[in-house]
Amino acid sequence: MQSRSGLDILLGVLSVIALLGLVGGVPYALVRFFGNPLPEQFSIEALTRQVGFGTVLDMLAILVWLAWAQLVVCVVVELWSAIRRVGVPAQVPFARGPQALAHRLVTAALLLFTAAAVVTPMVNAVAQPGGAQIAAAQQAVPQPVVQEAEQLAPVKKAKKVYTVQPPEGRHHESLWEIAEKCLGEGRRYKEIYELNKHKEQPDGTKLHIASLIRPGWVLEMPDDARNVHIVAEDDSRPEILDRHPDKPAELDGRTAHQQVQQADDRAGDPSRADDAAPGRADLSQMYGDPEQTMNVRPGQVQPAEQTLQVRPAEVLAGDQDQGLDLSALPDYLAAASLAAAGLLAALGRRRREQLWGRAFGRRLPEPSGPGALAEKALLLGADHHGTRLLDLGLRHLAKELGAAGRTPPTVYGAFLAPTHLDLWIHPADREAPAPWVAVDGGQVWRLDATAGLRLPEQPLAGVLAPYPGLVSLGANEGGRVLVDLEAAHGIINLRGPAEYVTAALAAVAVELATNRWSDHMNLVLVGFGAELSMIAPERIAAYATLGEALPALEAATAEVRGALAALGADSVLTGRARGVQSESWMPTYLISAVPPTPEQAQRLAELARTGSRLASGYLVAGEATPGAVWQWEMHGDGRATLPALGFSVKAQLLPQDQYRQVIDLFRSATGREGLPLGDPSPSGPVAHQLQPGFQALADVRILGPADVQAGGPLEPDRIAQCQELIAYVATHPGGVHPRVLAGALWPRGVEETVRDAVIDRAMDWLGDDVNGRPNLFLDMQGRLHLGPFVRVDWEIFKELLRVARQDAGQEAAILSYALDLVRGPLLADRPSGRYLWLAGDPIETEVTARVSDAAQRLWHLRMSVSDAQGAISAALAGLRVSEGDEALWRCLLRAAHATGDPGTLQFWVGTLRQRAANSQYWGRLVPETEALIEELLPSPVPERAAG
Repeated sequence: MQSRSGLDILLGVLSVIALLGLVGGVPYALVRFFGNPLPEQFSIEALTRQVGFGTVLDMLAILVWLAWAQLVVCVVVELWSAIRRVGVPAQVPFARGPQALAHRLVTAALLLFTAAAVVTPMVNAVAQPGGAQIAAAQQAVPQPVVQEAEQLAPVKKAKKVYTVQPPEGRHHESLWEIAEKCLGEGRRYKEIYELNKHKEQPDGTKLHIASLIRPGWVLEMPDDARNVHIVAEDDSRPEILDRHPDKPAELDGRTAHQQVQQADDRAGDPSRADDAAPGRADLSQMYGDPEQTMNVRPGQVQPAEQTLQVRPAEVLAGDQDQGLDLSALPDYLAAASLAAAGLLAALGRRRREQLWGRAFGRRLPEPSGPGALAEKALLLGADHHGTRLLDLGLRHLAKELGAAGRTPPTVYGAFLAPTHLDLWIHPADREAPAPWVAVDGGQVWRLDATAGLRLPEQPLAGVLAPYPGLVSLGANEGGRVLVDLEAAHGIINLRGPAEYVTAALAAVAVELATNRWSDHMNLVLVGFGAELSMIAPERIAAYATLGEALPALEAATAEVRGALAALGADSVLTGRARGVQSESWMPTYLISAVPPTPEQAQRLAELARTGSRLASGYLVAGEATPGAVWQWEMHGDGRATLPALGFSVKAQLLPQDQYRQVIDLFRSATGREGLPLGDPSPSGPVAHQLQPGFQALADVRILGPADVQAGGPLEPDRIAQCQELIAYVATHPGGVHPRVLAGALWPRGVEETVRDAVIDRAMDWLGDDVNGRPNLFLDMQGRLHLGPFVRVDWEIFKELLRVARQDAGQEAAILSYALDLVRGPLLADRPSGRYLWLAGDPIETEVTARVSDAAQRLWHLRMSVSDAQGAISAALAGLRVSEGDEALWRCLLRAAHATGDPGTLQFWVGTLRQRAANSQYWGRLVPETEALIEELLPSPVPERAAG
């Protein structure tokens, strides 16, 4: 029992005195000074005679008696609840205030007595059969009696369950992998499926297809399962499992540390000692003489700088790993949170397409220079949660209104804040479908962010986007303001200083081209050049002049008007909500940086002039465009106003230089040739770490989520920052100057004292080696290194690849050891705003390529000896790093076909199609994959109808 402070004791004593005074003192005082509250006799005359002062006192006394009785009831209820530990006490009617007072007094009084810890089990025991005897025994020997009482509790049946883990990077769990991890055999996935099919899961959905499982599902497992939870048979709620969460486990159930250790043991096998583990070299030759290294802290390397800020521009010019000058970080890109999220999604799709043509032994090119800067800014500013909230919230709204036969309201603007999403609608409507709520008299429909982000994606997959024309106008202190281009029912004229107008149009163009809350669209760009089409070629059509674009615009408008007439609807919102003739409601938006001529303006006005809402919007530059219905104005101070709607915000802009950086970034994602990988040797000598008996003093794992195992103390809230620092040094084994480190970890700048304090913490965390030298140390040039007793899984992986090339007889076994180190994509599950230095760093593309090549090589070796199951495991190991690599998927499908089990092949085909459908980067399978599926699992030929 914890000791009580003097204040606790004082409060307890005062509480006891207050309780005694209220429970016993109040009635004593009432009887003493006011007498019996009940009259000795009662007559009708008492109700009609004149009321005197004594009568008033008697009435007040009665009220005090009633209040006292209510308080006594509250004290009894609170005392009984505290003794019985029933949780929340019963609520006494009309006694909220008195019961709160009673709760505080009873709690403080019980805490005064150390015997209170014994009272509860005694009362609980007395309440059970034979409880009196247990209570008597407990007074003499408390602890054994508690155990006896526990033994008397009914025993619940137990079962084994597994919680489906969240994705690591882009890798999602499957029933096959869960079966391999928990049952030792992937083909036993059918047992898990049979145990769980059609059972409702925590999110309200059910398992219908073996290849479709979702994170957070709680799966019942066979009795021989391992790496699972054991819970009461009637209790598999996710909140119960959260108290003992699963750690991400490898497919074979071992940790990576155990795998490396097993690799060490096998490397020590005399039969392969010469090949797998070269003799221990002199560590002083590998890492330098300890006398020539510096056991000092970073602040001691040189005199303190005069500046307080260590900016990226201060990187030493002589450092070969100095990287980019991040002082020029594109701030407008970083501020365009929704556009940044869309651009990153589009970039992911482009890079996945690059995987289609990657050849064995080559890696994808990484962005450099301006492109790498642009990617860092996008990673820093992207608002993925806001993008998801807009997408799911709007589609759910359309679905609910369509099911009720209602047309979605006209939305002329939206406001996205961290806590909620508001739609400004016209006309006002107080009947918003849940979880949306109507506020401000129905002029605003609001969706709470928590409720919106809980909306499931799968049921909304086929719902048409109701408001694809929403685009960011800018931001204020509370959030981001969006306007709907379709709501104008006419031309929107954008005017102001030329550089601001161009920058605003570019920002609108890239957001419309890449946003998630729109479906297919025709984005007609005039005056931007064809280069912008590479961002989203499926959406963008670029023209040099308005004259070239107008025929396409007129044809699209005519098609929409015809579809509306056929449906008998007065707005495209009706068609989108009903989900019919979906292609007819595809929006067409014109973004023109070239002002129209009077004749062109007249043709645009005729297109836009209509009493109904069409799937079109027109945003054109110019000082006074004839027929414009809205004036969007840019000001020299960077603000944007839309007087017709009353909006005035800090504008979202994409200036010319940052626009070029985005183009450079996407240009790097279009090359298909790739770069040669070269020799797989590790950057430093690590062969000694594979020798028998080697004991690492620290483990750094980056092949998956960052994980540093070190012996020193470190506060939990500082682990993420120190892990990133150590990961950066681990991926730059040539040494890292603290200034370079500061520019990588703090791209917006950091005080030198803060930088040095973080390095000090990391040094203390990693501790010292057997020679007393820090495991994280500075050399004579002031560069940070990891010592020879720090094991990095990526360096071990490369060493194993090198050894495998030299030992054909053990190649398969060594590759298997190497792939066992891989837990997921490089530094997966990165926190937002961290690890931005990976943009432009070749290590990410190198890791992806080397792991994929190792997996394909192991697949080939195992298929050559008819080990189909081993080949499946090899392909899965590669897919942990690059789930979108369809070359590996084709290897897996061929291995599944080689098992001779049609069910296994069908399972993996279904899994592939499901993951492709659910991925924002995937979209469709490449033709080679579709052709292979058709060859291995041909579709049944329909029978010819009789007659």
